[in-house]
Amino acid sequence: MRVLLLYPLFPKSFWSFERSLELVGRKALLPPLSLVTVAAMLPQTWEMKLVDRNVQDLTEADWDGVDLVILSAMIVQKDDFLAQIRDAKRRGKRVAVGGPYPTALPQDAQTAGVDYLILDEGEMTLPLFLEALDQGETHGVFRSTEKPDVTQTPVPRYDLLKFDAYDNMAVQFSRGCPFQCEFCDIIVLYGRKPRTKAPSQLLGELDALHNLGWRGGIFLVDDNFIGNKRNVKLLLQDLKVWQREHQYPFGFITEASVDLADDSELMELMLDCNFGTVFLGIETPDEDSLALTKKFQNTRNPLVESVAKINAAGLRIIAGFIIGFDGEKVGAGERVIRFVEQTNLPMPLFSMLQALPDTALWHRLKKEGRLLDESKVGNLNQTTLLNFIPTRPIEDIAREYVTSFWELYDPGRYLDRTYRHFMTMGKPHCKPAIGNVNLKLVQGILKLFWRQGVWRKTRWKFWHHLFSLLQHNPGVWNRYLATCAYAEHFLEYRQLVRDQIEAQLQEFLAVQSRVEAQNASLEAELREPVA
Repeated sequence: MRVLLLYPLFPKSFWSFERSLELVGRKALLPPLSLVTVAAMLPQTWEMKLVDRNVQDLTEADWDGVDLVILSAMIVQKDDFLAQIRDAKRRGKRVAVGGPYPTALPQDAQTAGVDYLILDEGEMTLPLFLEALDQGETHGVFRSTEKPDVTQTPVPRYDLLKFDAYDNMAVQFSRGCPFQCEFCDIIVLYGRKPRTKAPSQLLGELDALHNLGWRGGIFLVDDNFIGNKRNVKLLLQDLKVWQREHQYPFGFITEASVDLADDSELMELMLDCNFGTVFLGIETPDEDSLALTKKFQNTRNPLVESVAKINAAGLRIIAGFIIGFDGEKVGAGERVIRFVEQTNLPMPLFSMLQALPDTALWHRLKKEGRLLDESKVGNLNQTTLLNFIPTRPIEDIAREYVTSFWELYDPGRYLDRTYRHFMTMGKPHCKPAIGNVNLKLVQGILKLFWRQGVWRKTRWKFWHHLFSLLQHNPGVWNRYLATCAYAEHFLEYRQLVRDQIEAQLQEFLAVQSRVEAQNASLEAELREPVA
């Protein structure tokens, strides 16, 4: 069997970082972990080729002799995912798909002409697909309500990746999250009982990456890395030894809940393992909104204090924020800005609330008749208008959002927050080997110095902050410069957010106006006396 593993394009988003990645000669932030994991589960006698459309073009030669095309996608990849299915079918190829997007909305892939839907978690449904394939089945839908034991998941086929195209590698330790946030689809896809791999299993994946020559960043893609704190601490104890023995070849990034701040031992272990960055879902500083959306873990302690503890421990924080919650009061965007400035968060991921398929929020809004079009879900990212009717005017929310996003990524404010964040950051615990520094990194730093230290109007602020940091907290200079480099993306992206949200808003208001006019006309006709 000759198989083409095909990963669709991502649109520009908060995480795409095109301009920043250009500095160091990279094309994408992360590789498709889903597809290299699937590749490890397929018969290893098959001939497999991986094409990630985010880092390379799909050529005619890639299609030649292919018996089966396998795609995986998230909702944000919707457009190219469906386009690639249709293209494969035009070429007479059999197509199998899986991943979060087809699992949530399988009808979209079916309409595009897919042959096999391998849904839910692949450890359970890939064997069903392979059995059907052996029996000559030409179509099928393969599902399972059972959650797999991830200790049986094989080491991903990292050898299929083009290492020099990616800024970070990706590994996964756990699936699932113990919390119950109303808007989150992770607990729908993976459940509320976090399942973890064995520490030796994850170290085996790191061995594979190390043996293949990878050095640098690794994103632990768990949606809540600390969901099972006991097992995480067992992993970190072993990882600390592995990193020390290998001279710290990897720096780690992950996602965690805010209650990380309550566990000093856990933070110390993460720092001992060379974790440098954590993404936190703050969502909103408004406690009423947090309670309404059932994000109770964010209400137990003051959020400002929690952020300060994590930063002071020595971790850079990326934080997520949302506008558009039910019952939200006017000025939500300005309150987010104040919180971000008070807590010195350099990179706030700010979005309008989206009702994701099959979440508790989706079902509640559907019951209330407030979903705008439940049969259609757009590319859900920071350039997407709300997909439901909120409790305050949608135009007010959209304009607050656009104004706030624009201000958050003002060049001067961004540099100031980044400087304050790293000035108050605890010192790193690890000293990676000097061999981890490469020519591309040096070239990237020089390009950054030119763009932000010479060409841009904030040049004097850039140099002042850099020299002051080197004097007072020199151990974090590399992560500081990396965060400065991300500004290259955001300064361009904020214009895209403004333009696209404004265009969607005008379209929404025009449709709303036509509907109101039609309703008014109908009411007038009904009021006219019968002759």
